[in-house]
Amino acid sequence: MNTEAHLKKDIGLSVAMSIVIGTVIGSGIFMKPGKVIEYAGGSNMALLAWLLGGLITLAGGLTIAEVATQIPKTGGLYVYLEEVYGKVWGYLSGWMQTVIYGPAIIGGLGLYFGSLLAHLFGWNDKTGPWIGIFTVVFLAVINSFGTKYGGIVQNIATVGKLLPIVLIVVFGLWKGNEQVLNAGSGFTGEISMGAAILATLFAYDGWLMVGFVAGEMKNPAKILPKAIIGGILFVTVAYLLVNVAMLHVLPASRIVELGENSAGTAASLLFGEMGGKLIAVGIAVSIFGCLNGKILTFPRVTYAMALRKQLPASRLFASVSEKFGTPIPATGLQVVLAVGLMLVSNPDYLSAMAIFAIYIFYIFAFYALFVLRKRNKGKKRSYSVPLFPIVPGFAIIGASYIVIATIIDNPADSLTAIAVTLAGLPLYWYLNKRNQAEHKSQLQKRA
Repeated sequence: MNTEAHLKKDIGLSVAMSIVIGTVIGSGIFMKPGKVIEYAGGSNMALLAWLLGGLITLAGGLTIAEVATQIPKTGGLYVYLEEVYGKVWGYLSGWMQTVIYGPAIIGGLGLYFGSLLAHLFGWNDKTGPWIGIFTVVFLAVINSFGTKYGGIVQNIATVGKLLPIVLIVVFGLWKGNEQVLNAGSGFTGEISMGAAILATLFAYDGWLMVGFVAGEMKNPAKILPKAIIGGILFVTVAYLLVNVAMLHVLPASRIVELGENSAGTAASLLFGEMGGKLIAVGIAVSIFGCLNGKILTFPRVTYAMALRKQLPASRLFASVSEKFGTPIPATGLQVVLAVGLMLVSNPDYLSAMAIFAIYIFYIFAFYALFVLRKRNKGKKRSYSVPLFPIVPGFAIIGASYIVIATIIDNPADSLTAIAVTLAGLPLYWYLNKRNQAEHKSQLQKRA
């Protein structure tokens, strides 16, 4: 049965926009302000970095939305690249998401959550990573019992992510008296706008999900661009206001010094110790929900690859629990890789490398629109990206700038991420050859 042909078209503008906002807002806005100021060198350039990150995200979202409507298949980036560039590119994107992007994002979020909880309760900093590891394993177990339970966690977390933002913005702008503009970072290291924008893109991550609901919209040609523009502009404005509010409460140099604990400290100054802890709990709930969403969705890429026999032990990772109906082995693989990264790295590094790796493939996904326009010339489209080719061109330029700047700023780690991605090629050729041999053998037996 082709389930995609039976999707109900009942999503309106308000629901579509809430999906955009809900999938983007997570942990980055609370965890990254300090790093962005540090990399940018001061408050002015930091705010510009947040704005540029939002504009790149907006251009990317609008571009991928048309790609999604021209390739109406489930699978996201993996399927888009396979359809446009062939199986090897689809495989490489899936491999990268399985071994780098998914585990690094899960590991980074887990470490952020552990650090925040340790700070909230005044525990030793060394307990943070262990709290994060326990949380990742716990959520993996919860999601293995069924998506229904993971969905309950997600609904609760939605309130948790918006409440701290609203309160910090309103009371920070009202009660703060620190200098917002022209405030130095106090950091004497090398300044890099590329690294600053890369840090903001972690906060904007999740926008690729916006194209997945196009087939369920009442009128995607009208609703989809409005939802993307409205949703991402809302998030961008919210992020800018949070940063302005925090700069109004804490000196820029202090935000850099506090790192991922700066939002919680700002909340304590605004609402007192108890009020600050309540806001910190809201932030923790937001990160918890974001982490839950990643653990719920990322293993599906691993599962999809295993179904196509594109991973070692594919039969194991393609299996689904008969009792719970969930891909437990695929989830387990993602968690094992994530925990391994958590034991040897830090959250800022993991989040930066994850975004760097995914943006390499985003460039190809953005360019895919030009290929599809040429391939499907004359065909009617349910949605067309506005201001073509300016919007997809800006998305490509912005993503390319991020990738090139990261390689220049951090060549060893960037090339390592590229090498790990390319290491999937020999495996692909081996598995492809083995699968062909197995298929040939089966045909011979039938004959």
